Amino acid sequence: MSFLSRLMLLKSQAHFSSNGQKGDIASNGASFKGSRKRKGELARKRVGLIIFGSLLVYGVIGGRLVQYGYTQSDTTSSIPPTDRLMASRPDILDRNGDVLATDIRTVSLFAEPNKVVDPDEAVEKLHSVLSDLDIKSTYRKLANPQSRFQWLKRQLTPKQQSEILALGIPGIGFRPEKRRFYPGGPTASHIVGYVNIDNHGMAGMEKYVDQQGLAALAAAGMTSNAPLEPVKLSIDLRVQNIVHDVVQNAMVNYKAKGTGAVVLDIKTGEVLAMASYPDFDPNDPASGSEDGWLNRMANGTFEMGSTFKSFTIAMGLDSGRVKLTDSFDATRAIRLGGFTIQDFHGRHAWLTVPEIFKYSSNIGTAKIADTQTIPEHKAFLTKLGLLTKMDTELPEIKMPSQPREWKKINQITISFGHGVATTPLQTAVAGAALVNGGYLIEPTFLPRTQEQANAVAERVISEKTSKEMRYLFDYNGKEGSGRNARVPGFDVGGKTGTADKVVNGRYDSKLNFNAFLAAFPISDPQYVVLTFCDEPHDGENGGTIASYTAAPMVRDIIRRSAAILGVEPDFGDLGSNLLVSY
Repeated sequence: MSFLSRLMLLKSQAHFSSNGQKGDIASNGASFKGSRKRKGELARKRVGLIIFGSLLVYGVIGGRLVQYGYTQSDTTSSIPPTDRLMASRPDILDRNGDVLATDIRTVSLFAEPNKVVDPDEAVEKLHSVLSDLDIKSTYRKLANPQSRFQWLKRQLTPKQQSEILALGIPGIGFRPEKRRFYPGGPTASHIVGYVNIDNHGMAGMEKYVDQQGLAALAAAGMTSNAPLEPVKLSIDLRVQNIVHDVVQNAMVNYKAKGTGAVVLDIKTGEVLAMASYPDFDPNDPASGSEDGWLNRMANGTFEMGSTFKSFTIAMGLDSGRVKLTDSFDATRAIRLGGFTIQDFHGRHAWLTVPEIFKYSSNIGTAKIADTQTIPEHKAFLTKLGLLTKMDTELPEIKMPSQPREWKKINQITISFGHGVATTPLQTAVAGAALVNGGYLIEPTFLPRTQEQANAVAERVISEKTSKEMRYLFDYNGKEGSGRNARVPGFDVGGKTGTADKVVNGRYDSKLNFNAFLAAFPISDPQYVVLTFCDEPHDGENGGTIASYTAAPMVRDIIRRSAAILGVEPDFGDLGSNLLVSY
């Protein structure tokens, strides 16, 4: 091969070699770029996967939190939380600061049945300490392994708690609670009321406190364990104790079905004492009889008998159609619509207005009522609050009853206290209006100033009529049926009322509802006292009418409480001479 040929061959090989290297370099570059792109995409996928996983995890957590927020507690009992069980109630005090109701700390026994090892042994041990424990019911509670909470015994004593702790029973525990305590027991039970096992007011001023917003706060879980401002009542515990003692003794001594009394401040409408017997112990209300739960003073209605003659005569005097000096024919009975109206102590004579009041003449009172139209008579009693439901703080207030349609016979019988049934408390309130200058003041169980009383007072009769009614009360207290209520040094005036009770639709003259409406000192009345005695079978001097039962109750209350109420005795010139001699 020639040199030239050899040279061309080498050049040709060099050319192909050069082209081959350039191709390899281009191929390698493309491969590198593809690999980098794949790695970037893989990284992006990994980041996206991490983000998605994180969102998924946090989404699940958020969903569970929402679920837990709407899920009820796993416990099988509907008890409130511990802090709500410990929520305080305000103390209830009398007008002088003496405690009528307060909270004391206690504990309640509960079980977690799912943690109880041996229900039989647990029940046996608990019964050794709690003798009144219901064995069957307790066993059923403890033998349920699905249950996580059960009350076993509420409000234990410290001694019981200590003894149960010493038993070392698994699955048994205690929760702190508060228990309502009434230091006076039944003394003011119908006024103060009571609470249930969960410390909720069920009656009396305890229920009133709940109605003022405490119950709503407790239901919303907004109460706390902090002490609350005490609630002060108008009640004077010293006078309340006297009234309670008198009505209790009267029921026993007079062999009565029920008794009651109230002491009312004439000028402010404050109830200073009120008792109804039988009653109950608010510390253990379930142990009392059903008769004891009824507050006969405010939640019982009765035909008040001749005490209503006070209102009828006041109506006649205030209308101007009757004067104190007027006389009415009471010589013979009134016959109307098949009924005969006659006097219990018939005088068979013309009687003046004071004599009608003194002798409690049904005939004379009916003649006074006849000077008014039926609408006028009804309007007057309504104005005195005797036909409408009384407005006061005590929840247990009953609506009076009256005929659906007033006819002439209804007007006549209502004039002397038959045909309309009212509560004794509202009768006392209306009676106060007759002697306090003519102002009706709704009663209150909370302290009330004279200015506050003046703001709610409504004039119902004139000052002149009120003065005349004070005279009649005084006259009857000195010479009439009110003599058994007199207390030396304290001019007590009033009106008795003896009403036959209705049995099987007919009046039974052997069963009476006796009442006495009194005010003292009658020359300048400060207080009204009303007492009643339901179905007495005995009385002073063997009598069973009001002058031998209800009137002596007034006497005993005033004799023992007048000094406490700040009423000074007045013995006239004889008393002044005695003081000078000392």
